[in-house]
Amino acid sequence: MASLQINKRLIMTPGPVAVDPRVSQAMSNSILGQFDPEFTGIMNETMDLIRKSFKTENKWSFPIDGTSRAGIEAVIASIVEPGDKVLVPIIGRFGYLVTELVERAGGVVHTIEAPMGEVIPEDDIIEKMDEVKPKVLAIIHGETSSGRLQPIEKIGHAAKERGIFTVVDAVATYMGQDIPVDEWALDAVIGGAQKCLSVPSGITPITFNERFSDEINKRKRVEKGIRTESDESTSHFITSNYLDLTQLQDYWGERRLNHHTEATVNVYGLYEGLKLAVAEGVEARARRHSYHHKAMKEGVKALGLELFGDEEHEMQMVVCVKIPEGINDAEFRSELLSRFGIEIAGTFGAVAGKIWRIGTMGYVAEKQNLLNFITTFGVFLQSQGGDNIDPAAGLKAMTDFYDNNSL
Repeated sequence: MASLQINKRLIMTPGPVAVDPRVSQAMSNSILGQFDPEFTGIMNETMDLIRKSFKTENKWSFPIDGTSRAGIEAVIASIVEPGDKVLVPIIGRFGYLVTELVERAGGVVHTIEAPMGEVIPEDDIIEKMDEVKPKVLAIIHGETSSGRLQPIEKIGHAAKERGIFTVVDAVATYMGQDIPVDEWALDAVIGGAQKCLSVPSGITPITFNERFSDEINKRKRVEKGIRTESDESTSHFITSNYLDLTQLQDYWGERRLNHHTEATVNVYGLYEGLKLAVAEGVEARARRHSYHHKAMKEGVKALGLELFGDEEHEMQMVVCVKIPEGINDAEFRSELLSRFGIEIAGTFGAVAGKIWRIGTMGYVAEKQNLLNFITTFGVFLQSQGGDNIDPAAGLKAMTDFYDNNSL
């Protein structure tokens, strides 16, 4: 039987993205036992790197074994009890995902919504908090379905003053934009591995503060078989075992309580990816993403494409463009992938089939990748009958940006 062979791709989507080769190399190391002192040392270092990445002093900063959705669900399932009111601001598909997770946890969902391509003013959210008086505010920071960045700088402080817990999905913005968790007074934040961090999907960094920890530990139940006499039990325990943050605290904390078999190789990858990111610098990495985002915007506008959404509140790692008249979304993306090995993304909901999402995330956010992309994308788009498409102008605009702007 032949060995697995994967065709080369230039992935220009909002995730997953290309993995840094140094991360892949780290993941090829030998397996260690999960309680081997060498591995628990790596666990401790990984937690410290997560703290640095979120700019927080939170003790509870560790990864969830699972994709980003597992991280979000772990936080929601641990803080939301049946009957709890949860306010979810919705500006796209992933706000609806949060409502789904809240409902499955037994929470009562209240929403405030904006059309795709727009954000919700923070004052409107604060006003809605005063109206609903929820236990939890669960909000998306970077809504990749529309490419919008929801302002949250004031939200954490306002929620804390009202005794409301904040849960922030920063999966797409993590390590691509600065997220100062302590400065913004956020209670629990979920990052992402497979986007700006350029680590394979399957492990999700999170952080939460002592206020949040105290609340979820009111529902703590250590499973039978490893429970000791000192472990109290409650009748309103967290219903998920695997995604129970209180048991994971004991697993990642000093107690090292055996909860599950750790995904050691994924931890290697996360550790290496975080080491590289922190060495680059949180602010410097954000500047790099912003720089290449601007280059992509200049290129696609000069091609003759129209940007989608509120430009004052855009993610700095996703460019959303309107699909030209006469171009079929799925057919164009399929051929771009099969002929040239380049992948871009469509989207969901009200604007499905109407916009493309072009990601400039993590390892792909590099000058040569973007120049190669804009050249092929522009020429192929013109060949498929896109009206008023000028590939030469797109390439010139991008090269001019790089020539006249330094990182």
